[in-house]
Amino acid sequence: MSNSAHNLDPDLRALQEVRDYVERSKKACEAVSHYSQAEIDNVCRAMAEAGAAAAYDLGRLAVEETGIGRVHYKVLKNLFGSLGIWESIKNEKSVGILSRDEKTGIVEVGTPSGVIAGIIPTTNPTSTALGKALIAVKGRNSIVISPHPRAKRCIGETVEVMRRAIERVGAPPDLVLSLSNPTIESTGALMKHKKVAIILATGGSGLVEAAYSSGKPAYGVGPGNVPAYVDRSADVVQAARAIVASQSFDNGTLCCSEQGIVLDKPIAERFLAEMQKRGAYLCNADETDKLAKYCNRRGHMNADVVGLDPWRIAENAGFRVPRETSLILAHQGGVGADWPLSIEILAPVLSVHVVDDWKQGCKVSMEMLQFGGLGHTCAVHAKDERVLDAWFLEKPASRIIVNGPSSQGAVGYSTWLMPSMSLGCSPLAGNITSDNITYKHLLNVKRAAYPRKDWEAIEKRDHERAAKFTRDFAPRGSGLAGDPAIVGGTFSPDVRSALKNERVQSNWQGNPVPASSPKAQAAPGSSHTTGVPRSFVDTPKAYAAPKAPAAPQPPASSAVFTTSVSPIGGASAGGASGVYSGSALSVNEIQSILSHAGSGCPLGPCKGCGHQDVQTGACKA
Repeated sequence: MSNSAHNLDPDLRALQEVRDYVERSKKACEAVSHYSQAEIDNVCRAMAEAGAAAAYDLGRLAVEETGIGRVHYKVLKNLFGSLGIWESIKNEKSVGILSRDEKTGIVEVGTPSGVIAGIIPTTNPTSTALGKALIAVKGRNSIVISPHPRAKRCIGETVEVMRRAIERVGAPPDLVLSLSNPTIESTGALMKHKKVAIILATGGSGLVEAAYSSGKPAYGVGPGNVPAYVDRSADVVQAARAIVASQSFDNGTLCCSEQGIVLDKPIAERFLAEMQKRGAYLCNADETDKLAKYCNRRGHMNADVVGLDPWRIAENAGFRVPRETSLILAHQGGVGADWPLSIEILAPVLSVHVVDDWKQGCKVSMEMLQFGGLGHTCAVHAKDERVLDAWFLEKPASRIIVNGPSSQGAVGYSTWLMPSMSLGCSPLAGNITSDNITYKHLLNVKRAAYPRKDWEAIEKRDHERAAKFTRDFAPRGSGLAGDPAIVGGTFSPDVRSALKNERVQSNWQGNPVPASSPKAQAAPGSSHTTGVPRSFVDTPKAYAAPKAPAAPQPPASSAVFTTSVSPIGGASAGGASGVYSGSALSVNEIQSILSHAGSGCPLGPCKGCGHQDVQTGACKA
């Protein structure tokens, strides 16, 4: 770096880094744009294997730098974010022709989108960086990562691990880059950079909103406030085991982890006893009050509580629990601002809500989702199919985890959902998708389409339908027999006869105009006395057409088309009744239009045809 760059203000240096990194990333993306499927898969495999090999070191570094979570579970997340995600996509096509449908004739072709901007949170830094880089490069894209400032070192080291792996297989290491000194301004500049194709943002609602406001296509991943309902029909032991395992998974730092337990009254005491057997601590009223004051700061989660061990949370709140405590439980009488522990708390702390039946449980669960978790995830433990169906049909959540741990289930670790560290929350949360984000969302898919085998029959049928209204059985350019655009084409005698003799029928009855309306009075300067709007009668002076000599009235037999609708003012048109049957033009206006039809008739291109007799309307072709 030059001396002038060193002397730059830190904010300016961060912005310059964004520009430099995007340019480098773009060049790397272009360098692999013609890689085959085997070549790009070889790069991804190297990245995944390198991430798995460094899973422990990266996990330990993440905990040391951020103070969030537990090393053992960071290692599990890193293994999932590398090999787990790679296993789910390694056999998928992302290059060239993806599919051919012999039935429909559709050919799908995968092409790169370009530079991806990846925003990484502090809660799951290394595993999210691994996962986002893999799904980006799988589609021959490159990615520039903007790490959370509290996690920039561990994310930077994760990126270096992947860069060295990419370089070892002969690909450009700049396929994956991480900003070394991220700021709010530099992250905004990255998202708005003209050469960034897509934004993949994981974080709070503010970040997601900023991503969608950047003017770029974006996949935002919003917050969750996950309810877990335990029905009277549930296997209580299994439910307790699943929830404790989920909260213990890196101290509940995944946004899909349970935030509150909604218990059906008949099994509530038994369930809580089973939870206590597994190390859960149930707070009394005084401890609940202290916990609420520590975890909830002015209606929002205290950032200092995220990912802490339960004993440390209790100690910081002002009471003590055993060191081996797995999670902390606290009763709440409802959901909302009056119940501080009913918000999302990314830590092993769960609010407890006791209800009378599954319908009330449904109501409380819905309230939790609406209180900061719309579109994200919910969990239900039940064997009663009626209860399960109610959850499937009614809950505004994109993932519904059944009889299992919500944390591991929603990300596709314990379920067959698509493995991902980025979970879409649907338009309910302002997100563009409800999917678990994978390489397909970052892939540009082109489609080649052949005509349908029955296209000619469809075309002919629909032309016949349209001709019932237009009487034009072979419109210009249609290619049908009689198409006037075809050299030597002519109408058959029977078609010409039909065109000459058929009368165009209209079911238009006109809009009634009240007799008292000003429009029902005679328009000044017009010979008409019926209710015709001024805009159809009086031509503004600025746009008045030049006068033309009066044209002779065409013979009745010369008109190709006739109409059953009489001119306005005629007895059959309902002149006396004030029925408006369409726009009316004065004699001078009609003459002016006809006299200038050859130079571009305002009634449309057909009237401007060179073969059209402008005075009689007859076709001379």
